[in-house]
Amino acid sequence: MNIGTAKPTLEERRGIPHHFIDELNLEEPFSAGRFAIAARQRIQSILERNRLPIIVGGSTLYVHALMYGLPELPEGDPEIRAKLEQRLYDEGQVALYRELERVDPDFAKTLDPTKTQRLIRGLEVYYLTGRPLSSITTQEDGIPFRYRLYVLQRDRSDLYDRINQRVDEMIDAGLIEEVRSLLIRGYDESINALNTIGYKEVFAYLRGEVTFAQMIYLIKRNTRRYAKRQITWFRRYKEAIYISCDGFHDLVLR
Repeated sequence: MNIGTAKPTLEERRGIPHHFIDELNLEEPFSAGRFAIAARQRIQSILERNRLPIIVGGSTLYVHALMYGLPELPEGDPEIRAKLEQRLYDEGQVALYRELERVDPDFAKTLDPTKTQRLIRGLEVYYLTGRPLSSITTQEDGIPFRYRLYVLQRDRSDLYDRINQRVDEMIDAGLIEEVRSLLIRGYDESINALNTIGYKEVFAYLRGEVTFAQMIYLIKRNTRRYAKRQITWFRRYKEAIYISCDGFHDLVLR
């Protein structure tokens, strides 16, 4: 999974230790909570060596879990989850997403409708507690280090152009071949790590469910929508420092 994840190359990583790359098997579950615990341990280790850790990425739930912790949520209920999964199969994810919008609009706004695990979890928590997941208070478990949160800003039209260009480059670099090799090895988007933008659309193409042109369109559209949700999410952080990407290279050099 080098192309679809835009994983930094060995050359780009040379001389700079990178964490959380090539550490898990595809089948191994991983969550924002597990990330927050492991990341804090590594941050502490890096600081003890008098080095400065830099956390980079746009997975908003993971960022939030690292900085603030996660809510105390009830244990899952196998019966409720089984019913929701059956409804997902019978009615489709759009129907369940519309229901989540009705019972928990705040959580729904932060959710990629195609992320079925989080979609089902949001409804499961509501049916278990009678409360929207978004209303359950976050633990007072903020990151025990001083930090600064920088958010890069780019003109929206330029951002979308770059997204479209990046998708074309990923296809040229061999994304379809990468996904085909995963399919041959028995993997598909039923694995959470592969139920992600780029991979799931190529799986659909390889199964003949969409044309090549439709696949490209869907990857670009879904990536743009995800970027828009990221922008909306980061607005909630009052401590965020926004930096324009225009002239960013010169700013770094200074």
